[in-house]
Amino acid sequence: MTLRLSDDEQDHLRARAEADGVSMQDVARRAIHAYVTDADHRDRVATAAARIMTAHADAIERLGR
Repeated sequence: MTLRLSDDEQDHLRARAEADGVSMQDVARRAIHAYVTDADHRDRVATAAARIMTAHADAIERLGR
């Protein structure tokens, strides 16, 4: 995989990595991991919410009145 960044993005990434004492690659890998983990969590929450909405639709409807 090749990651192409603008000069500004690369400068910010380099500065952040240096401030954290890690490589730019480590920062990118951590960001990708966080992105994937967050997306997976959102998917699980949406699935659980849909199940609850379906299972308790009558009660939710009554509470909304």
